[in-house]
Amino acid sequence: MKTGQLKKMLIEAYTTEDYSGSVVDSFEVMFNPENYSRKYEVEYQDAQGAGDTASSQVYGNIKPQDYEFEITIDGTGVAADKVEVHSIVEHFLEVTGKNDGEIHRPRYLKLSWGKLLLKGVLRSANITFSLFKPDGSPLRAKIRFTIAENVEDTLRVAEADNNSPDLTHQRIVIQGDNLPLMVSKIYDSPFNYYLQVAEFNQLDNFRRLRVGARLLFPPVKNEKA
Repeated sequence: MKTGQLKKMLIEAYTTEDYSGSVVDSFEVMFNPENYSRKYEVEYQDAQGAGDTASSQVYGNIKPQDYEFEITIDGTGVAADKVEVHSIVEHFLEVTGKNDGEIHRPRYLKLSWGKLLLKGVLRSANITFSLFKPDGSPLRAKIRFTIAENVEDTLRVAEADNNSPDLTHQRIVIQGDNLPLMVSKIYDSPFNYYLQVAEFNQLDNFRRLRVGARLLFPPVKNEKA
C-alpha cells in the first residue's frame, strides 16, 4: 500500500474462536469513523470485616475491553457510489451479529484499521435511519456498535515458556475449572501450591471460582509444600 493511501476499516468474520482457517465473510465501511472509544475496566470486590464502616477493594479481574464505533452509510450518491442502505445494514449484521448456523452463535470478529487490530465479538449495535425516499426507504444510516474484546482460549496460557513454574502465568477461569487442577497443570503437582495461589489472588473460597475471572499463578520454588 502506498504511503498516504486511504485505508478503510475492515471487519472480518471467523467461525473459529482462535481465528484459524479462512475468513467466512467481511464488511468494509464506506467512511472511516471520526473517532472511537475504548473502555478499560478493572473489577474489584468489597472486603468488609464485621463492624467495619469502610471496605477495602479486593482485586477481581480485568474485564475484556469494549470498543465503541460509529459508522455512516450514505445512499444519496453525493459522497460515494449510490447504495441500497437497508441492504448494507443487513450485510453488516449478517457479518457481525446474526446467528451462524454452523457454530450456532454469532461469528468471531477481527477488526483492523490503521494500527488497531481488535479481535472480539459484537456486543451491541444501534442503528439510526434518516433522510428517506418518498416510499420510505432510508437514504442514510448511522450504526453505533460495540465490540467486546475476545480472549482466545489459546492465549489463556502464557506462552513465554509454556508451563515453567519460574514464570508468572495468567489463566481465565472457564466452566469446569477448579484451582487444584489448574495448579497441577502449571506446577506439575496435583495438590501443592493451590492454597498459596488462592492467597495470592485473594480468593475467599478457592472451591468456587467465578467463570471469566483472571487468575495469576506466580513463580514458586521447586519443592514440596
